[in-house]
Amino acid sequence: MDFKPLVTLLAIVNPLAIVPFFIHYTQGFSRPQRQRTVAVASFSAFVVIAISALLGLQILEFFGISLASFQVGGGLLLLISAMNMLNAQPAEAKPLTNEFEDGAAKAAQGASIAVVPLTIPLLTGPATMSTVVIYAEKAKTFLQLGTLVGYGMVIGLATAVCFSLAEPISRVLGKTGINVMTRLMGLILAALAVEVMADGLGKLFPILKH
Repeated sequence: MDFKPLVTLLAIVNPLAIVPFFIHYTQGFSRPQRQRTVAVASFSAFVVIAISALLGLQILEFFGISLASFQVGGGLLLLISAMNMLNAQPAEAKPLTNEFEDGAAKAAQGASIAVVPLTIPLLTGPATMSTVVIYAEKAKTFLQLGTLVGYGMVIGLATAVCFSLAEPISRVLGKTGINVMTRLMGLILAALAVEVMADGLGKLFPILKH
């Protein structure tokens, strides 16, 4: 069984690095509200990965985009994500806005916070989706495709565990520990990104393989 897709997805999604954001966005939440946010965010991450695996290639075909071009573009996104992580920023980070600054307003948002911004784009942004599509194309059997969807479930469970243990993890690792973990995952992701781009460029320009 090939675990490379799982390792890549774990490096990109990196729910551990999103823990500080989870704590930030759920300030003022009651315990049931926080638990619901964890459940919705975890399930949403799985749904995004599953849809990308099952329908991603059909969407590319609809828009007339070749997989090789998508690999190069996706690899570039992975590399940008890796660079952000090497600077101890989340892989899919975006600037924080004042939309959720007030604690009472955050609580009123309910499950919507779990989908935006926690799931999209912080957990599963363009880099995650493109990676899943690239590996879906390599899946030769229904079992391999099902395994890829299963990896989405693993990502969802990892997200649920990290978010459920957000406060203890934050206390144990501290800001420095989370930054170190993020940089390590970024280094792994950078190497994987170069491999994906090289494969795509080799298909676009066969002369590069010689």
